[in-house]
Amino acid sequence: MKKILVIEDEQIIRENILKLLKAEGFDVTGAENGAQGLNAAVSNLPDVIICDVMMPELDGYGVLMALRANPVTATLPFVFLTGKAERSEMRQGMELGADDYLTKPFTKAELVGAISSRLKKQEAVAEQYNTLRTQSCALIQDAADKLEQIKTSLSGALEREEFQVYYQPQVNVQTGKIMSAEALIRWLHPEKGLISPAKFIPSAEATGFIVQLGEWVLQTACRQMQVWQNAGFSGLRVAVNLSARQFHQPDLSSRVAQILAEIGLEPSSLELELTESLMVEDAPSAIATLQQLKSLGVSISIDDFGTGYSSLSYLAQYPFDTLKIDRCFISNITHGCTNAAIVKAIIEMAHSLCLEVVAEGVETEAEKDFLGRYKCDTMQGYLFSPPLPAGDFEQLLVAGK
Repeated sequence: MKKILVIEDEQIIRENILKLLKAEGFDVTGAENGAQGLNAAVSNLPDVIICDVMMPELDGYGVLMALRANPVTATLPFVFLTGKAERSEMRQGMELGADDYLTKPFTKAELVGAISSRLKKQEAVAEQYNTLRTQSCALIQDAADKLEQIKTSLSGALEREEFQVYYQPQVNVQTGKIMSAEALIRWLHPEKGLISPAKFIPSAEATGFIVQLGEWVLQTACRQMQVWQNAGFSGLRVAVNLSARQFHQPDLSSRVAQILAEIGLEPSSLELELTESLMVEDAPSAIATLQQLKSLGVSISIDDFGTGYSSLSYLAQYPFDTLKIDRCFISNITHGCTNAAIVKAIIEMAHSLCLEVVAEGVETEAEKDFLGRYKCDTMQGYLFSPPLPAGDFEQLLVAGK
């Protein structure tokens, strides 16, 4: 049974309306002034409100304004009763949010018609909302199912040993000697071939699988570094990227310590790379985590510097050891003066803060010469070598490069 609230200060009119609507099967409530009507509307939440415009103290406009300002009653259908039919009054009411007007005197058919019209509109809106909610729930569930399928696919690939870790050399700019290697994951799919990280890392992040995958990369890279050191390639260091989800694990430092201890790798042989965005999400927590990692003896690198939230203040606050200049600055370093000035300034600033500088994406001799001229420490890029499987990387080490 639909609830109708009638707010009318004239008793005879109010009682007549209540009698008519009750006979039509509505659940009706009457209020003799605006204040009572407002309280009744808030407490009972009627399906339609019929309200006189002219009432002492709180008039119909005041009632409507109060209702529309309250989130609970803001959408209740509201029909004005008025003894005047002036356009300005009607305009004022509609601007405040009234749904309809009934001009006194009105017939029973007009009253019931106005209410029925409001109820039909309300039902249509409710039906549309329910339809959209059902569709949204279905879409959300579908998206969740797809993510679960992706997670299952990635997990299966890890179990089947389809993932591989490639290593890209980081070489001394002055001598060309390999100083370290960045560990980079690849997916060798049995049907699709080698899949770029850009295609599966976002999915791994979205599903949370990146934590398990990232730990596997860390373990694999550390184990491989231990193999190379046992083979006589001492002083070599491996750099491993940490995702946001990995970095925010509460037990990150203890897990890193455990991996190093199990493999027997010296902490100084491991460098953890972090992106700039991780540094601004929760600065106190990030600093605490980095200090815990530093206390283990590992090195910390800030990756892709200059592309995100670069700030001198956090370079001074955070315990970094290495700053990596993003390839977007290096690729145009010999064309025009802008990138050249930026790279030169970054190198000088980093050295003043006692940070080692690695330039990413070096592809030409001209770029290498520029970096050497301005005392960049290390370079990484296709000029020297692309990322390689462990066996091919070892051949570079054997060749003494």
